[in-house]
Amino acid sequence: MAIRGVTSSRREDMTLKEFKEWLKQFDADGDGRISRNELREALRRRGGWFTTWRSGRALRLADKDNSGFLDDSEVENLIAFAQKDLGMKWITPPE
Repeated sequence: MAIRGVTSSRREDMTLKEFKEWLKQFDADGDGRISRNELREALRRRGGWFTTWRSGRALRLADKDNSGFLDDSEVENLIAFAQKDLGMKWITPPE
């Protein structure tokens, strides 16, 4: 399975593993977690609108331990948010 971003003019297909790797590039301080500001930057790079509001909402919904950060175990929660609220969709890549 892969994920297709439909919120930006740059439509790219990514597997979950590729999405996690893409997200890691926004971990500016290298602590292995994604902060609200880092998530906002990721959304901006995807061409998203209302990135401050969306990043805050995404963090609140995906951050199950209420640490204020997204760690690797919470990325799936972020994917669920992205599917529901940002219009990202799972696709099956051709074999």
